[in-house]
Amino acid sequence: MFTTRQRRQIATLCAAAGSAAAITLLAAPTASAAPVQCLAPGERESVAVSDDSGCAVKSEMGSAAAAFGFGGRSGAIAQDQGLALAIAQNGGTATSTAANLAGPAAIALGPGAKVTMSKTQPGLAIAIAGPGATIDFSGPGAATCSGGAAFAGDLLTLTGCMSNG
Repeated sequence: MFTTRQRRQIATLCAAAGSAAAITLLAAPTASAAPVQCLAPGERESVAVSDDSGCAVKSEMGSAAAAFGFGGRSGAIAQDQGLALAIAQNGGTATSTAANLAGPAAIALGPGAKVTMSKTQPGLAIAIAGPGATIDFSGPGAATCSGGAAFAGDLLTLTGCMSNG
């Protein structure tokens, strides 16, 4: 099944994801803006804007996209049976594009947080950026994390990145 080395890599990836999530959630203040949500199950498009929140989604038949803005801007595109999720809070910007059974989740929490994800290989991937952090997780290559606290990981390829700020 899995070698000892692979098990250690998976355990390290899971521990890093939990640590990065805790750091970014604690570091990001709660947004006070009117939240917006955009949902696109199947062949749909949706756009929503409030004072300082916004979202946009587009999905093809057999796919689904969802984007949520809590004082931030988010966008998601799903095609070819992909599932795309983008969440932006308190000045963050998150974009997620999925195709071919991919399931990326882009989460930007706090001022200056920016996540750009584009996955075309089957499997789940997540990227969480805290205030001032930038994550670029596009294509089959490795992710890049810079700036503030950030974490990104692909559960199929066991690749990713982490930034402590």
